[in-house]
Amino acid sequence: MNKMLKDTLILFAITLIAGLGLGFVYEVTKEPRKMQEEKIQMDAYQAVMPQMDGYQKVDHLNYEKLNQKIAEQIKKNESENQISVMNSYKGEINEVVSATDKNGDEIGIIVTVTDYEAYDGSLQMTVGILKDKTVKGISFLSLSETPGLGMKADEESFRNQFQDKKADYFVYTKNGAAAENEIDAISSATITTNAVTHGVNAALLCADYCQGGDLNE
Repeated sequence: MNKMLKDTLILFAITLIAGLGLGFVYEVTKEPRKMQEEKIQMDAYQAVMPQMDGYQKVDHLNYEKLNQKIAEQIKKNESENQISVMNSYKGEINEVVSATDKNGDEIGIIVTVTDYEAYDGSLQMTVGILKDKTVKGISFLSLSETPGLGMKADEESFRNQFQDKKADYFVYTKNGAAAENEIDAISSATITTNAVTHGVNAALLCADYCQGGDLNE
């Protein structure tokens, strides 16, 4: 009985010391980890908004209403303009931040959007949009499409089709982009192209509402 009690106390002591040790390590590394996460986030934002010097999270948005309104507007745009798409829009805005210059003045917004139409299920990306609705760039946070096909979405030759372009919405084509709002679809990866295009269009609509659009209209 005494041996059992002794073993129990020893095990308890080991567990307690290990727990305290892990807690100490967590506290010691918490600030460096936070700084590293902020650096990664800043790098991701600067990839789509190179001239930014800082950012602030836009926390006054009603994301439920925002996503509902965006889905309705994308469907309306495609119907009214007879835009043929591979799949209907199925995505959501996850986060919006205001990008500022070195003087603290807002230069645009950066939208994080997840689209669930991708060939592998979903993709997530950030889209940088200036105040005049010019797209400064897109960058993927997660992309797991077919190598050699859908993964070409992360190549500069595809991503740069959106860069420095001003449009109400983008469309993709297999016949060679001719208009400012047209992009060339990735060969044999129309589903991925469709998902990325919808994601950018969702971000553009989000920019509209951030600049004063009424979600209750």
